[in-house]
Amino acid sequence: MTKKKSLAAFTLVVFMLINLFYFFPPKQTFAQGKTKLIIHYAKDPNTNKDWNLWIWPAGKDGKKYEFTKKDNFGPYAVIEFDESYDKVGFIVRTDDWEKDVAEDRFVDKFKDGVAEIWLLPGDPEIYYSKPDKKNSAPVELKEKTKVTVHYYRYDGKYDGWNLWIWPFGKQGKGYNFTGKDSFGVVGTFVIDDTLGVDKLGIITRRSEPNNDWAEKEFGDRFITKFKDDGSAEIWLMQGDERVHYSMDTLDLTHKLVSASIDGISTINIEVNFPFEINDTLKYKITIKDNEKTYTIKEIKVDESTKVDNKARRLSIVLNEKLALDKTITVEFKDYGTKTATFGQIFSSKEFDELYFYSGNDLGANYSKEKTTFKVWAPTASEAKLVIYSKWDDKQGKELAMKKEEKGVWSYTLDGDQNGTIYTYKVKIGDSWNEAVDPYAKSVTVNGDKGVVIDLSRTNPEKWNPKSKPQFKNPVDAIICELHIRDLSVHPDSGIKNKGKFLGLTETGTKTKKGTPTGLDYIKSLGVTHIEILPMFDFASIDETSTKPQFNWGYDPKNYNAPEGSYSTDPYNPMSRVSELKTMVQTLHDNGLRVIMDVVYNHMYSAEAANFNKLVPGYFFRTDASGKLTNGSGCGNDVASERSMARKFIVESVVYWAKEYNVDGFRFDLMGLLDIETMNTIRAELDKIDPSILIIGEGWNLSTALDDSLKANQKNAEKMPRIAHFNDTIRDGIKGSVFNHNEPGFVNGSRSSQFKVMSGIVGGIDYSSGISTWGNIEPVQSVVYCEAHDNNTLYDKLKFTNPNASEEEIKAMHKLAGAIVLTSQGIPFLHAGQEFMRTKQGNDNSYNASDEINRLDWDRKDQNIDVVEYYKGLIELRKNHPAFRMPTAEMIKKHLEFLDTPTNVIAYTLKDNANGDKWKNIVVAFNGTEKEQKITLPSRGKYCVVVNGQKAGVKTLETVNGGTLTLPPKTAYVLYEKTTNYTLVLSAIILVGMLGFVGYHMYSKLNKR
Repeated sequence: MTKKKSLAAFTLVVFMLINLFYFFPPKQTFAQGKTKLIIHYAKDPNTNKDWNLWIWPAGKDGKKYEFTKKDNFGPYAVIEFDESYDKVGFIVRTDDWEKDVAEDRFVDKFKDGVAEIWLLPGDPEIYYSKPDKKNSAPVELKEKTKVTVHYYRYDGKYDGWNLWIWPFGKQGKGYNFTGKDSFGVVGTFVIDDTLGVDKLGIITRRSEPNNDWAEKEFGDRFITKFKDDGSAEIWLMQGDERVHYSMDTLDLTHKLVSASIDGISTINIEVNFPFEINDTLKYKITIKDNEKTYTIKEIKVDESTKVDNKARRLSIVLNEKLALDKTITVEFKDYGTKTATFGQIFSSKEFDELYFYSGNDLGANYSKEKTTFKVWAPTASEAKLVIYSKWDDKQGKELAMKKEEKGVWSYTLDGDQNGTIYTYKVKIGDSWNEAVDPYAKSVTVNGDKGVVIDLSRTNPEKWNPKSKPQFKNPVDAIICELHIRDLSVHPDSGIKNKGKFLGLTETGTKTKKGTPTGLDYIKSLGVTHIEILPMFDFASIDETSTKPQFNWGYDPKNYNAPEGSYSTDPYNPMSRVSELKTMVQTLHDNGLRVIMDVVYNHMYSAEAANFNKLVPGYFFRTDASGKLTNGSGCGNDVASERSMARKFIVESVVYWAKEYNVDGFRFDLMGLLDIETMNTIRAELDKIDPSILIIGEGWNLSTALDDSLKANQKNAEKMPRIAHFNDTIRDGIKGSVFNHNEPGFVNGSRSSQFKVMSGIVGGIDYSSGISTWGNIEPVQSVVYCEAHDNNTLYDKLKFTNPNASEEEIKAMHKLAGAIVLTSQGIPFLHAGQEFMRTKQGNDNSYNASDEINRLDWDRKDQNIDVVEYYKGLIELRKNHPAFRMPTAEMIKKHLEFLDTPTNVIAYTLKDNANGDKWKNIVVAFNGTEKEQKITLPSRGKYCVVVNGQKAGVKTLETVNGGTLTLPPKTAYVLYEKTTNYTLVLSAIILVGMLGFVGYHMYSKLNKR
C-alpha cells in the first residue's frame, strides 16, 4: 500500500470514529460495584453561609463532604463510593447543622452506578435535569398567606385527619379540611402572621375528642414554593413524605404499599388503590423466597377497608412456615412486586419460642486466654466476625461464625484480645450488612467499630465501687442537671480539661476574679445528685474534628460505650472508659451521686442503627402499613416490648450500674417504653443497690404500643418507685413551655394555683382537685420548673413579662425556686438556674453554640444573691425532713392547706411531720403583685427562716399574732416557736428531786 493510500485510509477511519462518537456519545458509567453521585447546588447569592453536604448510603453511617468544584450553575461535589448503592441520603447544611431544607432527601435514580442531581436553595425538590435558576430566589411572604392543601389517603379514612400549620419560627394552629375533590379532601386556609418568613411548617395529624395529637404522619414538613401572588398550593399523599407542588410529580400507579410478615405462616398486604374482591384473588398472588414458592392456604379480606366490592388490605395464610432467613417476595398481579418485611411476627409468641435467647453472654466475652464473640441475628443465613488492624481500615479479616441455638452466632479467638477492633457481618436475604456489636463496651473514634477491652485495666487508681455517698430515700435527693461541656467550656472557667469528663474532676478551679467554678461550685450548692446529659456514644459529634462542636447527645449510636468527644483521646478506646470512671469516682469522693441520662426510646437513625443491620425490623416499631412510628420525633421508636429489645435495655442499664457505679438513671421519653421493661429494670437495680434512682419523662406519646402498656404518667401507679417529671407543677409555676407568652403562678396567671398545689403535695391523690396521676407516692414525682429542654426559667419570665424590671424578674425567679425546693417529692434543678441562667431565648439549644449553652460564671457573680437564696433553700430542705415525707399517707396526715386569697398558696406541715424537730411549719407563696395577708393557724410566736430576700435555717425575723403579711411575689417559710414541755417537765422533776434530797439531808443534820 502506498503512503498516499495509507493516509487516506487513516483519515477515513478517524472520520468514522468522530461521527460514531458524535452520533453515539459514550454513556457516563462507573466502575462495576461502585457508586458516583454528583450534586450541583445553586447557592443563594444573598447569603454567605458556608454550606456543605452530609451524605450517607441508605442503611450506612453519614459523613461530611465539601462542595469542591464550581460551574455556571454553582458549586458542586463529586462523591464516590467503593460499593454499589441504589439509594443515598443527603442533607445540605452548615457545620452548626443549620439545614437548607428541613427533611432528609434521598437520591434513588442511578444509571450504571451514576446519579447527577441539581438543587435550588430552600427548595426540597430533587432535580435530575438542570432547572432554571431564576426560580431559586425565596419569596418573602406578606402578613397573610393563602394555602390550598389537597390530601389523599389510600385507606379512605379521613375522619379526624387535619393539619397543623405554622409560619416558620412562630406559633402554629390547627386547620380542618373543608371539602372533597377528585383527589381526596381539600382545604383552603389563610395563615396569619407570615410577614417576613420564607416557609410554612405543616404536619398531617389525626385528632380525637380528648387528644389533638392522637397520631401524626411524618414529622415537620415545609412549604417552600409560592406563586407570584404569594399563595401556595400543595398535594399530600398518605405514605409519601414529599410535599408536591403539582399533581405531575405524584406517583398514582397501582402498587403494593406494604407486605408484612405477621405470623410464621401469615403475610398481610396493602395496596394504594382498591382491588376487586373475587375468587381469582388467590391466583393473582405469588409468594416465594430464594429457593421455593409457597402455596396459599387461605386469603382473608380486611373488612375495615372494604367499600362495595373492593378492598385495600388482605391477609394471606400459607400452608408452609416461612423461612425467616430468606428474602421473601410478594407479587400481586397489576400491583407489582414487593419484598416482605418483618411485622408483628417479631411480637409473636411463636417467634419468642423459636428465638428468645436467655443467656447473658452476648457481645465480646473477654479473658486473657480467649475472647468469645456472640451476636443475635436469627434472620441471617450467614454471619462473620470481622477483625481490623486500625480504626480506619476499610477491609478486615473475615471469620465465619458458627450458628448456635436461638438465632445466636459465635466465634472464639484464642489469646489476649485486649484492644482488638471488630465488627459483625450478617447476610440478610441476598445482602451483607456490617454492624458494630450492640454490646460493644468501647469503640473506635466516631463509634464505627467495636473494641474488645479488658475492663480491669480501665479502673482508676482509687476506684472503689463499694464506696459512695450515703443515701436512702428518693425524696432525700436534690438533683442538679448538667451537660459535660456546659460546665467547663467557658474561657474563664479556670478548668484545664474543657468539655471533657476530666473537667468534672478538677478541684480548686476559679475565674480570674477568684470565683469558684466547676466541681467546687456544684458541690457548694449542697445538691445530692448530678444528672448528666447523655454520655454514651452518640452520633452527632465528629470526634476527629478539633473545631468546637456542641450537642446534647440524644442521638444514640453505641449504648454501652462512653462518648469519645468527652475523652482526652477519642482514638484510644481505653481513655473514654477510664476517664468516665475517674469522673464518677471523683464525684463520689466529693459527696455527689451520679445519675446517667439514657435514651433507649430511639436511635439516631433506625436505618443505620447496628440493631437494624443485624436484625432488620426487629428493634423498631412500625405502624399497620409497615412505616416506622415516630413518637420520639426523631424518626423511630425502639420496640422495648419485644423480648430481645427489652433484654438489651435491661442488661445495658445493669452494665452501667455495675461497671461504672452509676447511682441513677433518667429515662428520656420514658412514655415510649413499656411498663414491663421499666419494672424489670427497677427489680434488677434493686438487686444491685435499692437506692439507685429511676426518673423519666412519662409523657403520653403516639406510638404503636397499647396505651395500657406505656410507661407514662397515666400508668404511674403501675410502676412503683419509678419517678416521672411533673409537668403539672412545672407549667403551673411558670406557664406552658409550648407557649412563650403564657404565664403561670409566679408570673401573672390567676388560674394556676391548683396546678402548683398538686405538685406541692408530691403529685399524690391528695383530694378532689389536688392530684396528678392517681394513687401514687411522692417518690414518683420529680418537681421542677427548668430543665435543659425549653426556655430557661429566666428567659420564660422575660417572655411573659417583657416590661418587668430585673429586680421584679429576680423576685419571680426566687419564688419559683422556693416552690420547687419546699415541695414534697424529688426536687430537680437545671445547672445555672440558681444564677438565673439564660440561653438568649433559645428554647431548643440541642446543637447551639457554646456561647448559648455554657455556664456563664460572670452571670453567677452578678446574681450571687439568688445563688445564696437557692443554697439556703437547699440547706433548709436537707435539715428538715418535713419537706421530704416519703409516703402519701404521711403527707395527707401532716400537710394541710390554709384558706388564702386567689393566687396565694399557704399550708402547714404540722405535728413534727416526718420526725422534724420543728413542730409546726408554715409555708406561704404570694403570686400576686400586691401585698397579701393570711391567717396563721395559731396566735403563737413564729420564726421566719425564708422571706423574699434570704433563705436558710437561721431566724431572719419573728412574727407575733395570727396574721402574716406577704409582700408581692415572695415566699415565706416560718416555724412556730413552741415551749418544749418535755424539757420543762424534766427540769421540774429534777428540781423536785434535788429539793427532796436536800430536805432529807437537812433533816438528818438537824437531828444530830
